[in-house]
Amino acid sequence: MLLWSLASLCVLAAVTFAVPAQEKRIHHQADLSDHAHDDGHSFQYDHEAFLGKEEAKTFDQLSPEESRDRLAKIVERIDTDKDGYVSHTELHYWIKHRQRRYIEENVNKHWKDYDKNQDDKIAWEEYKNTTYGFYLDEEFDDIDDKATYKSMLIRDERRFRVADRDGDSIATREEFTAFLHPEEFDYMKDVVVQETVEDIDKDGDGKINLDEYIGDMYTPETGESEPDWVQTERKHFSDFRDTNKDGFLDAHEVAYWVLPAEVDHADNEAKHLIHETDTDKDGCLTLSEMLDKLDLIKTSTITDYGSMRIYGHDEL
Repeated sequence: MLLWSLASLCVLAAVTFAVPAQEKRIHHQADLSDHAHDDGHSFQYDHEAFLGKEEAKTFDQLSPEESRDRLAKIVERIDTDKDGYVSHTELHYWIKHRQRRYIEENVNKHWKDYDKNQDDKIAWEEYKNTTYGFYLDEEFDDIDDKATYKSMLIRDERRFRVADRDGDSIATREEFTAFLHPEEFDYMKDVVVQETVEDIDKDGDGKINLDEYIGDMYTPETGESEPDWVQTERKHFSDFRDTNKDGFLDAHEVAYWVLPAEVDHADNEAKHLIHETDTDKDGCLTLSEMLDKLDLIKTSTITDYGSMRIYGHDEL
């Protein structure tokens, strides 16, 4: 449900044209500091905040000794005043830095795929033809799940048109960044909300009821009792999300939920990581404390979502 994952086309894996590059789901999950986790949830959330998400497997493939060595080098980068401690300020800065770098790298990666004529711009036709290919001429008749692809094309074009601020059907790098990561741009707010409602609203009434809200984040197993965190989310829906108490989330309420004003996600992640890792409660982290909570840290933004890459000073 997180906004950084690419659109999934697993059911159409046999089709050979490109996977749409835009994010399938934009909205953020509740901040880590506010979310009620079990240990499994906490490890995954913290790992992604400190290291990053897409490359988490890289870290998991390292030996314990290699992981500790890489983490030590990264902590040395984070500790800018070289006092042996990672402060909240240093951690907050690093997480924001890693988030910005992720976006830049993601845009650069897709830019090469879609800028076919290498004019440093991406026209809608370039994106559409690269993504959907010759099946466009067939109206997707050769595809089993053609309704899904038609809806994806409509959604892609709608988001592209909103991102294309000058309306010339050609995306500059900034406009393409808005297309891939609309949550980072104020003028993309409406499309973020619209896509969130479309994804969660299963009965098509344009609103999100409690069952749809819970169903988007939790699927019960047979005979399984509902976890405490799900019950907490039910309470959040009624007490905080549904502000007009009509039993539904409308577009305004969804906007407040997924794009809350003046919320600094990096700050919240930094606070949460310190809360979970700072064993002596001095408000700072040492390398020793981080190593003691390595499983909790290793999927977070800090270590580049598991890749544990070490960057030079010019890249910080």
